Amino acid sequence: MTRGARLGVLGGTFNPIHCGHLRAAEDVREALGLERVILVPSATPPHKGARAEDPIAPAAERLAWVRAAVADNPGLEADGMEVERGGRSYTVDTLRAIGARTAPELPVFAIGWEAFAELGSWREPEALLALAHFAVMTRPPQSRGSLADWLPECARGAVEIAPDGLSARHRGAPTWIRLVPVTALDISSSGIRERLRHGRSIRYLVPESVRGAIERSGVYGPPPAR
Repeated sequence: MTRGARLGVLGGTFNPIHCGHLRAAEDVREALGLERVILVPSATPPHKGARAEDPIAPAAERLAWVRAAVADNPGLEADGMEVERGGRSYTVDTLRAIGARTAPELPVFAIGWEAFAELGSWREPEALLALAHFAVMTRPPQSRGSLADWLPECARGAVEIAPDGLSARHRGAPTWIRLVPVTALDISSSGIRERLRHGRSIRYLVPESVRGAIERSGVYGPPPAR
């Protein structure tokens, strides 16, 4: 990670990584002129609980899949800091660590509009808004909306929204928030897990570089017969 680099950060469980994650990261990188977008798999996500019928793959496996998925794209990078740190994964800790590496440049945190609307339930949400710029990812028909539609209560006094509703500036920190439309791919990790539970193909939903490893793991369902 280069000091002073203009980097994006896309966190998540990546359970498993799929083509929608990668396309969104690429769209954000291109739209904002970023050097790279760093994908950071969580160790133990605080907002998600594993269930026997719908498990979360071991953190080391999810990290390995992300690394393999981005290996051929110099604009994307996997970082294992949350997995190596262990325990519950909090974005505020990750952004502090990345910001310390890239200073004086602040990272750009990519977040879906649904998660952004719930930012008040995250750890230290006010600090998050000052630690990084925010790229709020939208897909049609949400891409026609205004930032005010999803602005969490914790941000209402901290930021000033531009007249066009597409961006905002922090009143007390050098950070901004922007709406960034991303390609609408109807792919989800939950849908991929469901397919695997029922022995259905996940080809073309996940990168081919990781499909075999995901299937062979048997985490989400029985591995294919040999």
